[in-house]
Amino acid sequence: MEFSYDTIKSPVDNMLLKEKGSKFIGFAFPVENEKEVKEALGKVKEEHPKATHHCYAFRLGITGENYRANDDGEPSGSAGLPIYNQLLDNNVTQILVIAVRYYGGTKLGVSGLVKAYKETAKFTLESCQIITKELQSDIEIQFDFNQQNVIFTLLNKFGAKIIDFQTEEKCTISAKLKTSEKENISEQLSEMQNISFEFLN
Repeated sequence: MEFSYDTIKSPVDNMLLKEKGSKFIGFAFPVENEKEVKEALGKVKEEHPKATHHCYAFRLGITGENYRANDDGEPSGSAGLPIYNQLLDNNVTQILVIAVRYYGGTKLGVSGLVKAYKETAKFTLESCQIITKELQSDIEIQFDFNQQNVIFTLLNKFGAKIIDFQTEEKCTISAKLKTSEKENISEQLSEMQNISFEFLN
């Protein structure tokens, strides 16, 4: 099971490449879901309404299992796929890369387009800071008031981040921790008395 993935730290925009009069402008966005993909795409189209094409590729999911490559009117496989292959080469996911093209009057041919879109995506990704993100899981634990020190110590040991803490007759704590620690913390909590817990994801 995968517990971490590589993505980009922050968006990169307006990476310019020129090829026989055509201008290619690269953009990269870290994205969490398809809604964010649509928003980023909409933003770039608004910024470049006169561009001839807005080609893109994205990968979502820990292993990039949800993906798409779009040629936006260029010959099939000449734009979206070369961009997508750069995402694979860099092993990044949760990412969208867009290449905007302004046609310059000279046809590039399919091989010329493949090269130009590949180079645009490569150049754009080289300008990004690639980071490794650990998968996080949410846990909710219920326990008696007098057990709070034990619980806090345990959460601290696993580097968990406390999101919410409610003290009533029974205390409830919500926390985030690395998914890779799920099994270990479950084992230790299961051995304690008067404690119930569940993972929310």
